[in-house]
Amino acid sequence: MKKIFFVLLAAMLTQPIFSQYYYHNNKYYESDLTFEIGGSIGMMNCLTDLGGRKGIGKGFIKDLNLKNSNFDAGVFFMASYQNKVAVRLEATMGSIEAYDSILKKVKTSTYGRYERNLSFRSEIRELQLSVEVHPLFILNNYDEEPPRFSPYAIAGIGLFSFDPEAKLDGNWIRLQPLRTEGQGFREYRDRKPYHLTQFNFPVGIGVRYELNDNLNVRMELVHRILTTDYLDDVSKTYINPDLFPTYLSPQQAALAQRLYDRHAELDPAYIPKSGEIRGDPKNNDSYFSLQLKLSYSFGRERR
Repeated sequence: MKKIFFVLLAAMLTQPIFSQYYYHNNKYYESDLTFEIGGSIGMMNCLTDLGGRKGIGKGFIKDLNLKNSNFDAGVFFMASYQNKVAVRLEATMGSIEAYDSILKKVKTSTYGRYERNLSFRSEIRELQLSVEVHPLFILNNYDEEPPRFSPYAIAGIGLFSFDPEAKLDGNWIRLQPLRTEGQGFREYRDRKPYHLTQFNFPVGIGVRYELNDNLNVRMELVHRILTTDYLDDVSKTYINPDLFPTYLSPQQAALAQRLYDRHAELDPAYIPKSGEIRGDPKNNDSYFSLQLKLSYSFGRERR
């Protein structure tokens, strides 16, 4: 008996430890820790002070205009524990835009948002560290076949860059250096210059489907919570344009005086008034993506 015991113990110590179920075609043992590498394509959109839909500006998705969606793409690497919880490192590139002129057909209902006539575009570069949680695998018994469809929740932290621009005379002009709302001016001490690289907080949902032993496909919607209201360079009120030459170069001041208030392009008789509402500082801007992801899994043990 002692000999049999030591033979069995030696056999156990020289074999990897596997979970209690096999993969769907019995070619692989399920390892506790698996990995994925993949890519994604999809669309990116934003929720800012500009553009929107019919009526007065509303909160969150009630003012979302899908016509402003743009292409985005990314790559990611993921480590998953028992298919229950995964940690993902992901890089995403895309672009966002919004413009008040999209409201032309409903301008009588927009309370001056169409007449404001502001617009912007920005490239987005993002690096994100997030966690996936798969409740079906958490609840799944090991003696049951693991589900191929797995809905999940995702949350994390990201570092992203943006750089709002507006088109003027056929050229795209960077807005942040022009300080269009008096950021950093002594007369507007509550308005600090905003940084073009900031943290965000992605949250979202998705569903994963296992195509075979190694390939997974996902559909995922992720919203980014931001700490800035200047994604579109619009937040508070119009300032006194006479201050621009005091703080900017002559060339920058000339551009700022044309871009901070664009009512006159639609109504030449319009006279700008300092202190009037330009944006809504009560809610920060945000952006989101809807992506299709394809990944390759590795780390399982062959039988």
